[in-house]
Amino acid sequence: MQSPEQKVRNYIKESRIRGTRLLQKLVQEPSTRGNESGAQAVIIEKCRELGLEMDIWEIGNSGLTVHPAFCSDRKDFNGNPNAVGIMRGTGGGKSMILNGHIDVVPAGDPKDWDKDVFSGHIECGKLFGRGSTDMKGGTTSLLMAIEAIKNSGIKLKGDVIFQSVIEEESGGAGTLATVLRGYKADAAIIPEPTNMKLFPKQQGSMWFRISVKGKGAHGGTRYEGVNAIEKAMLVIDRLRSLESQRNERITDPFFESIPIPIPINIGKIHAGDWPSSVPDLAVIEGRMGVAPNETQEEAKREMYEAIVGVCNDDPWLKENNPELEWFGASWLPGDLDPEHELIHVLSESFKEIKEQSPLIEASPWATDGGILSKVGGVPVVVFGPGVTETAHQANEYIKLEDIFEAAEIIALALLRWCEISE
Repeated sequence: MQSPEQKVRNYIKESRIRGTRLLQKLVQEPSTRGNESGAQAVIIEKCRELGLEMDIWEIGNSGLTVHPAFCSDRKDFNGNPNAVGIMRGTGGGKSMILNGHIDVVPAGDPKDWDKDVFSGHIECGKLFGRGSTDMKGGTTSLLMAIEAIKNSGIKLKGDVIFQSVIEEESGGAGTLATVLRGYKADAAIIPEPTNMKLFPKQQGSMWFRISVKGKGAHGGTRYEGVNAIEKAMLVIDRLRSLESQRNERITDPFFESIPIPIPINIGKIHAGDWPSSVPDLAVIEGRMGVAPNETQEEAKREMYEAIVGVCNDDPWLKENNPELEWFGASWLPGDLDPEHELIHVLSESFKEIKEQSPLIEASPWATDGGILSKVGGVPVVVFGPGVTETAHQANEYIKLEDIFEAAEIIALALLRWCEISE
């Protein structure tokens, strides 16, 4: 007689074609921002097929937009809902949230892709297309794990709460909406593309804008003006120093393999409007990483103090202070004790499937885990299939074998975490 663990493993092995077709359908729905409904319809159909208790709603309400953690410049959420499917337990076990985002980043130049951006093309054990790795492959693993448990006739004591959310790539409003709707649990797994590593700690991040004033003049007599670009270079130099100072303090061994654990990235600069003029304004925009063990406010204060420091060293900037703004997207950091039971459960499940111990590291990027942990109080581990280096790039792909292995690991973790009902 097969054990419950063997039943779900065998079910997933026998369902690989079905799982591949599900992922292909998801990738073929171009769920860029504002266009998530088509892919969500595929998710909802699958959840209903599994007999999950469904909750589908559009997230744009006043309770969401006034919350301190809300961050979105999106004006209209109509027609693109969140979807939650619940597999109710019999009672007495721990609950688990399985959280995946359905939104994908823009495709970039289609000419850089070998196949259609949303082709779902399969070749050499890989499925190609925008969103395959980030993170529809992980979402497919979640649904395969749930299906394997349910269709193997196994009852769990604890609830399993599957979430397919929008807006992760733009600040996490979709996951925040689930927390505010009351969805919490004893733990959560987010299957972002970790290359099958476990991430108990996650970097947070914030977008910033620094406007640096100059004084306009004719390029032929540039000495009569003050070049805003040159003054902006002083600010950028100070930001590089700040980045070094902040990263020197990171001693957590989970960050050992990450060259710059909490980067300050300069992503955009705009200055001037005529080659023969001295620019009177330079605008720097970028992203500031936030350490798992610090708050966003602490990080903001350090950047503010760095800008004050450069002003004290330069007479012009002292009289014409740069303006620091925080705008656009932001993500809360996440910090889970590496001795937490969820880490042990996932590690044991990983060993059973892979016959080796998992690598446990800190995430080099932000996820919705910060919202689940900081706002919802839910312990989170980020773990999933996917080739991280292909995310957000042309010719994005995922190895199908990783999806099936991740599904088996997550299924075993659910059996152990939520407990089997006799």
